[in-house]
Amino acid sequence: MNPYKEIENEILKASHILITAHKSPDGDSVGSSLGLFHFIERLGKKAVIGHPDPAPEFLQWLEGIDSILYMDRDGDALKNHFQNAGLIFCLDYNATDRVGPEMQQLIKSAPGKKIMIDHHLNPENFVNIIVSETEVCSTSQLIYELIEQSGHADLLNEKIGTPLYLGILTDTGAFRFPSVQPRTHEILGKLLEAGVQHHLIHEQLNDNNTVGRLRLQGYAMSEKLEILDSCNAAIISLTEAELARFNAQKGDTDGLANLALSIKGIRIAVCLYEKEGKIKMSFRSKGQENPVNMLAEEHFDGGGHANASGGISEMSMEATLNKLKVLLPVYFKSDK
Repeated sequence: MNPYKEIENEILKASHILITAHKSPDGDSVGSSLGLFHFIERLGKKAVIGHPDPAPEFLQWLEGIDSILYMDRDGDALKNHFQNAGLIFCLDYNATDRVGPEMQQLIKSAPGKKIMIDHHLNPENFVNIIVSETEVCSTSQLIYELIEQSGHADLLNEKIGTPLYLGILTDTGAFRFPSVQPRTHEILGKLLEAGVQHHLIHEQLNDNNTVGRLRLQGYAMSEKLEILDSCNAAIISLTEAELARFNAQKGDTDGLANLALSIKGIRIAVCLYEKEGKIKMSFRSKGQENPVNMLAEEHFDGGGHANASGGISEMSMEATLNKLKVLLPVYFKSDK
């Protein structure tokens, strides 16, 4: 059976549906969750979205986002949903440790049928039905495929399409990554035909900066940017004290690695920021010949896509920077 028809059948049979996504939500995890949520509503069914933690402020305009339950705020309610759900969607993550320890235990012990829809490499087998398309640019694109290939393209509307467009937009770096396919643009066209107002999405994402966020970006680029000519790499590092100085909010460091990557001649960019005694890391690169996911996976307890990955370090900022500066020339050679 077409896996998307199988998923449709499970939706129609289920009386209690829960949609989950990974910790530290981004545009694709939120977009795919809300797109699926609104699609299930159009099928005449009800669902609940449960995420480990809230999305950044710049995503809070999406319709339906205020109904999402969060593990760090609505833990008791979510525990009940995990126990009672007959169907649990696992969106945009391929391993249970991506949702944080508390939700991870709930997923493992939940009695309901589990469905993974994801596009990351090397998925774990903890679900009953799996759609893992690693060559696809985003989970939001896969939710569109679910809608169309289950025979419900006629149900598409602006409410469903807007979060899906946003998810594709953000997970492709505004359509710049090699993962963008002709099919991606075909789907974007269909979303526009369904009523999505793409210019408003771009405005919401790009024209909602706070003064603090812009000042943080300026400080990061003028005072904290380091260039490694030996491997065409750029590094930005921000301590917890520096983030506090600019009253940084969740999501304010998003985009710094891409900003560094935009420098002429730079092929690799890494942004490091300190949070709760750990160093969070964002890796970005250009070109298929410069994959950053292996560096993140092998040395910084992370991973992800070839050109966009994340990592974490338990060492100090100084020690993490020193380790990174040793490794970057080993993994990447200058093209000069």
